[in-house]
Amino acid sequence: MKLTHLDAEGRPTMVDVSAKAITRRRAVAAGCLELCPTCAEALEQGGGPKGDPWSVARIAAIGGVKRTSDLILLAHPLVVDAVNVAHHWDPVGRRAWLRVEVSMAGRTGVEMEALAGASVGLLALYDMLKAASHEMTLGPVRLLLKEGGRRGTVTWPWAESPWAD
Repeated sequence: MKLTHLDAEGRPTMVDVSAKAITRRRAVAAGCLELCPTCAEALEQGGGPKGDPWSVARIAAIGGVKRTSDLILLAHPLVVDAVNVAHHWDPVGRRAWLRVEVSMAGRTGVEMEALAGASVGLLALYDMLKAASHEMTLGPVRLLLKEGGRRGTVTWPWAESPWAD
């Protein structure tokens, strides 16, 4: 299989998408942060001196989507139409979940944007809770769905995720 981000000599390159048709694109990614009891209690009490952890995580996820091409250097800078972030707290498993949905019309997909958004949002949640304890585990973060482009709609179900897609 030929990797698209390598040229004929095996050097990294940005994919030329200029010949591709503009189509509606959408991607959904989700991930979790597993918390120790101390961090779980802090989250359930609404955070601390830095503010509401969920609000910060949601804003950070949006920022992560918007800055993906700065973080993933071969990713195209994209004009994103919408970002929707949802969160879910699982008190039994002590898992804080984020779901990031990204959509736009363009020549390339938004999978990296959805994955970056979920990852950055969870990192911000870690940052918000680390005053309570550093005993947290980030991940996994997974792509759940992509729509548009040559492959059309593809889903990767994740039974542990609180979301059906």
